[in-house]
Amino acid sequence: MKWEGNRESDNVEDRRADGGGGGGFGFGGRSIGIGTIVVALVGGWIFGINPLTILGVLSGGGPPAQVQQAPAQRPPADDRMAKFVSTVLADTEDVWKDVFAKGGATYQEPRLVLFRGATQTACGQGQAAMGPFYCPADQKVYIDLGFYETLRSRLGAPGDFAQAYVIAHEVGHHVQNLLGISGKMEQMRGRVSKAEFNALSVRLELQADCFAGVWAHNAQNARQILEQGDVEEAMNAAAKIGDDALQRAGGGAVVPESFTHGTSAQRQRWFDTGLKTGSVKACDTFSARNI
Repeated sequence: MKWEGNRESDNVEDRRADGGGGGGFGFGGRSIGIGTIVVALVGGWIFGINPLTILGVLSGGGPPAQVQQAPAQRPPADDRMAKFVSTVLADTEDVWKDVFAKGGATYQEPRLVLFRGATQTACGQGQAAMGPFYCPADQKVYIDLGFYETLRSRLGAPGDFAQAYVIAHEVGHHVQNLLGISGKMEQMRGRVSKAEFNALSVRLELQADCFAGVWAHNAQNARQILEQGDVEEAMNAAAKIGDDALQRAGGGAVVPESFTHGTSAQRQRWFDTGLKTGSVKACDTFSARNI
């Protein structure tokens, strides 16, 4: 991915010096991103727990937590990985500002928080093992940069564009929040059966994958960010975090009724839809008959 020398976002907050702290899986957030899948995998490996059991715990709702905000710190200028995610975030800002403007709306930029270990969010305590996640209550994307080593060595998805895809997916959840899609999803909690809500959750996650593809399409057209092999990196990352792959990793049978994120093939297909079309309308997973 061509990113060096490009604009860096000012919407990056560095909490790594805070030291984190805390333990367990104490996150009460209302939006599930790629990171939740990672903690499910890690939990399965370490504790011998079926990953889907952990996913069920983490997908619970709950009132937003009250968080006292410390003064925001910028990451060091010589931190290469922080520079990378700042550049990717800036690129998503440029794309979504343009997309929203064409629709007669104003894009509200999210903040990206770098942390280490654990950090407090408006959705509860975030854990490093979750990987990146989005909290709609404070409109922030959270990431412990150590996740990228997990992505490379434990999940088998190396490459800087795979890393960029992860950020773009969480920003996709932010776009859903701005469009009111996440709020409508949350209103359905408790009104439909667990199986029906799981099915809606799959469509929400696949739409975020599609939105990541919309970003890549428009960024490529505007700034030619893609290099040979980049799309394959993103497709590989999407394949590694499908629900079917999770269930196989947990050693159990594949149970489609319990899916909350979509299969590997579905995640790849919807990212590819956004990448090829660059169209938000093409990402209407909720109206699609077949996903």
